[in-house]
Amino acid sequence: MDRKQVGILIFGDVEVLDFCGPFEVFSATRLNEEKRREETSPFNVFLVAETKNLIVTTGGMKIAPDYSLNDCPSPDILVVPGGWGTRKEMNNALLLSWIAERAKKVETLASVCTGSLLLGKAGLLEGKRATTHWRSLDWMSELFPKTKVEKGLHFVEDENLITSAGISAGIDMALKVVARYFGESVARATAKHMEYPFPESNARRISIA
Repeated sequence: MDRKQVGILIFGDVEVLDFCGPFEVFSATRLNEEKRREETSPFNVFLVAETKNLIVTTGGMKIAPDYSLNDCPSPDILVVPGGWGTRKEMNNALLLSWIAERAKKVETLASVCTGSLLLGKAGLLEGKRATTHWRSLDWMSELFPKTKVEKGLHFVEDENLITSAGISAGIDMALKVVARYFGESVARATAKHMEYPFPESNARRISIA
């Protein structure tokens, strides 16, 4: 099987579910549910960080990246999560340059929560539709006036770019990516395996009034 390579970026104070949610979706996907235990996912998922040092997430979980920016293989899909750590990484020229460079080569570029702010700082949201965590919507509009910030949507698709609302919305975003690559029936089966409701609606799930 020619597996799709999924790189998930992590950094200090990354929000746990922002990256673990998509990781679970991609790693749990199967093309044949009847052979779930015998077959593997059509996605190969790996974690990449600026260095291979342990990453301490929001909440204190410690994560060992698979790759550094220097030795990371080329992903077909790049996922940029959010979390409090994005405030610092938005000024990390090395990381932003890496994101911008990789974005030119990927098939699908995705973000969860305030990960979209990193994409914006990397110059990837100009003229695009995008979203982020509800608490950061106005901030996003101020930072990126040439981006159409969608405040009422759970995730936003703009060609090969998919951005999602906060934290748990990354699960829905990843299911959408699965559907793009392997069809909705595979995505629905993945959601069922996870005992997670397949996103029938794309409306933002919480009130921001």
